[in-house]
Amino acid sequence: MTLMLTSVACVAEAEIVLAGGADVIDCKDASRGALGALPLADISAIVAAVAGRRPVSAVVELSHDPELARRAIEEAAALGVAFVKFALPATPDAEALIEALAPLAQRMRLVSVLFADLGPDLELLPRLARAGFAGALLDTAHKGKGRLLEHFDIGALSAFVERCHALGLEAGLAGSLEAPDVPRLLVTGAEVLGFRGALCAGHDRKNAIDAQAVALIRDLIPGGPTRSDAKGARLAANVDWSLVVGRGYLESRERSREIDHIFVRDLVIPVEIGAYDFERGRTQRVRFNVDVDVTRVSAGGDDMRNVFSYDVIMDAIKMILASGHIEMVETIAERLAELVLRHERVQGVNVQVEKLDVAPGAVGVRIRRERQAETAKVHHLFPGLPDAEPKS
Repeated sequence: MTLMLTSVACVAEAEIVLAGGADVIDCKDASRGALGALPLADISAIVAAVAGRRPVSAVVELSHDPELARRAIEEAAALGVAFVKFALPATPDAEALIEALAPLAQRMRLVSVLFADLGPDLELLPRLARAGFAGALLDTAHKGKGRLLEHFDIGALSAFVERCHALGLEAGLAGSLEAPDVPRLLVTGAEVLGFRGALCAGHDRKNAIDAQAVALIRDLIPGGPTRSDAKGARLAANVDWSLVVGRGYLESRERSREIDHIFVRDLVIPVEIGAYDFERGRTQRVRFNVDVDVTRVSAGGDDMRNVFSYDVIMDAIKMILASGHIEMVETIAERLAELVLRHERVQGVNVQVEKLDVAPGAVGVRIRRERQAETAKVHHLFPGLPDAEPKS
């Protein structure tokens, strides 16, 4: 399950995102840059206001001096935050600092932030894992100069997440993320998506947080805790998960089975593909045609909640091709169908993959895959969802 991390600067903002269903409340001063730390008194006030209803994290501005760095982290952790996040200096002494913080990592959760727009050294990830860090978060340092996806494409982000997981690190993604980015990033399997600007009035990260913007992002991320409705009432917490996938209810699907057909047609990409030796080390033109059957959320309205973006299909193709040489078009087709079907609104997908350089025409494969019964798929799609509580 992917969690929604929201950065707040005060108790009032914490209350808004808490009511809106945020999974993690992050203490950060957005007016002081990408990782501006709040005063300890403000962090303490936010922790007290949240009162254990959600995990709270805190940003620490890390000194190059190991002793000062340790002290800053310990002071923040002592306030009762669930984890502390900070950026390591982009200098040769980063490794020495990681080693110096290793004893702290054994008794508190530390998350290192790497900046996608500053040429991050991903070789630090194994060192973070060996030191016992809890996770790594890929962010952007210069807000307003490009979203995360403009610095790392979906294949690179997926590879980052996979590498973190292989090392036993939790992975987070942030960096001027917007609503349309959410469905694209969910398929990476990151544990956390972090937001600030997208939650604020006018999408200006220095403005106050807007409740409607929080609700939009919350609704785009499957799962998560309950949130308050417009009148302040809590939405039902005891959900029968056998009847739910993500945040959509089967009852409503059965009541209204409006289906949209989203497609990508005649997309031609050079691909390293083929089982023969002569096909290795070179690319061939491969054409993709993909049609996706998607359950419509509502009857109309210009709202991101209603949209299943074709970017999701193209991102899935890029993720598969980023893995390197593939021997068979059937492999690509099966992986592509599997990735697209991870989205809970997708009911079925047609995938056609053709090699264009083998014969005068085209050769390839066409497959049709459909969603399995919802009750069998809930925990496969969203591992970590609670089991249904016995009904009284």
